Amino acid sequence: MRLFKRKAVVKNNSTPLPPRLVSLLREAWWLLMAVAAVYLVLILASYSPHDPSWSHSSPDPSVRNYGGAFGAWVSDLMLYLFGLSAWWVVVFCLVAISWGYKRIETLGLRLNPMTVAAIAGFFMLLLASAGLEGLFLAGKALRLPLAAGGMLGHFLGNAASRAFGLPGATLLLSVSGAIGLSLFTGLSWLDLMERIGTAIEENALKAWYAWQARKDREIGREVAQQRENKVTTEKKKAEEKPPVRIEPPVLDIPVSPKVQKPVQQSLFSAPGDGELPGLALLEPPKEQAEPVSQETVEYTSRLIERKLADFGVEVKVIAAYPGPVITRYEIEPAVGVKGAQIVNLMKDLARALSLVSIRVVETIPGKTYMGLELPNPKRQIVRLSEIIGSETYQNLTSRLTMALGKDIAGQPISADLAKMPHVLVAGTTGSGKSVAINAHDPVAAVQGDPA
Repeated sequence: MRLFKRKAVVKNNSTPLPPRLVSLLREAWWLLMAVAAVYLVLILASYSPHDPSWSHSSPDPSVRNYGGAFGAWVSDLMLYLFGLSAWWVVVFCLVAISWGYKRIETLGLRLNPMTVAAIAGFFMLLLASAGLEGLFLAGKALRLPLAAGGMLGHFLGNAASRAFGLPGATLLLSVSGAIGLSLFTGLSWLDLMERIGTAIEENALKAWYAWQARKDREIGREVAQQRENKVTTEKKKAEEKPPVRIEPPVLDIPVSPKVQKPVQQSLFSAPGDGELPGLALLEPPKEQAEPVSQETVEYTSRLIERKLADFGVEVKVIAAYPGPVITRYEIEPAVGVKGAQIVNLMKDLARALSLVSIRVVETIPGKTYMGLELPNPKRQIVRLSEIIGSETYQNLTSRLTMALGKDIAGQPISADLAKMPHVLVAGTTGSGKSVAINAHDPVAAVQGDPA
């Protein structure tokens, strides 16, 4: 056991070459291989079958080869033996340059198994290439001293073809060349295939992403063009669309001539028979607040059209009627649009217009339009004195005349209770139902009829 360990130590502790000698050997090897590669390229490229050479003689003593007579002989011998595959010797010289850098310093001048395997792999590659050349380039007009593949290639190609057939010979020589190249250069075919597969996959992904990006850009340009066309069309429609007809609101209700009498001076003076108290008992109407401007009505009309168009319903605002409390917009649905579609979108439209609620009038008597009633930002106060003092109220002779208020346009509304066998007063909480009923109780009592 001790002897074995001692021998192992002695074997592993070989004396390395001095650094100075390693540097000189590396430079000499590099120069030798570089010059050999350049010389081989010159003599192989300038080969001429008319030069006196190893395979034949020539009556012309002149040498055309750039390497001289020696170059003519060497090139003729290499091409005679290997054909065009003789150019692999140039590759051998170039690869041998890298050997001088990697192996002289670590292995010295000894032949190790790796070097022997590399040299054997080179000759395997050279012979396989010559055999393939003899199989597929035979009979071609090539400037060679013998034939394609040279003497060795012709022999190997014919022997392999007779033994295994042309496909088998091709497969055998190709595999031999691949193994020789792997031994010669240290190339791993599995690693090469993996790298090629990775490169193909990456390039395929890049091409896919580039195609997707190009499609996205095309779709973006199409969408932008469609948007631009839509904006242009909408702008043209807006320019060609006639303005909304806005009915001016009734701000002041003229007082009927029947009530233009001297104002009652005392609250306790008894009026004459059948004479009602004067309007001085009621608070006179104050100056009305500023009505909704035409610009606001026009803007709201276009906003209604645009918001309904966003929901897929096309309408056109025809007219607007600003009133003291609400503004009614008369809309004309497009062909094929049902009224139920607009009714179902009222909550969404109210939210889009920042309103609490919107009332839909599906049928307007005497018109083919629908109505949208939107609350005004500022409501006007309706005074009872305005309604009672109007001609509408005063022209009714019934003793059960009721002052109801104003309509959407601000006109006074009165009704004869005697003509109403049944009355339904409807409205939201706080809209004034009870006030309307209680306000008419004393009127009915004064006129002598039960309320």
